Amino acid sequence: MAIPLRLTVRAHPRASRARLRWDGETLQAWVTAAAAEGAANQALIAAIAEWLDVPRSAVRILAGARGRTKMLEVDGLTALPPASEIDLP
Repeated sequence: MAIPLRLTVRAHPRASRARLRWDGETLQAWVTAAAAEGAANQALIAAIAEWLDVPRSAVRILAGARGRTKMLEVDGLTALPPASEIDLP
């Protein structure tokens, strides 16, 4: 069984467009949803799941749910992709 990967994420809620930038160490995530009532966290989980091609249930916020810097855990991966910038729909 694979050990879940941990990922440091810097969230940017209420962005004009959704995108991700991965530098190999920290994922910068811009989401259009506001931080109110966990909407930005849900948008963040959906964006990361889409980027990594895993189900949303495989992505969990371990720490930082109420802050901009978060620690996430992702099941079902053995390695993270190389550095890139991704525009989301």
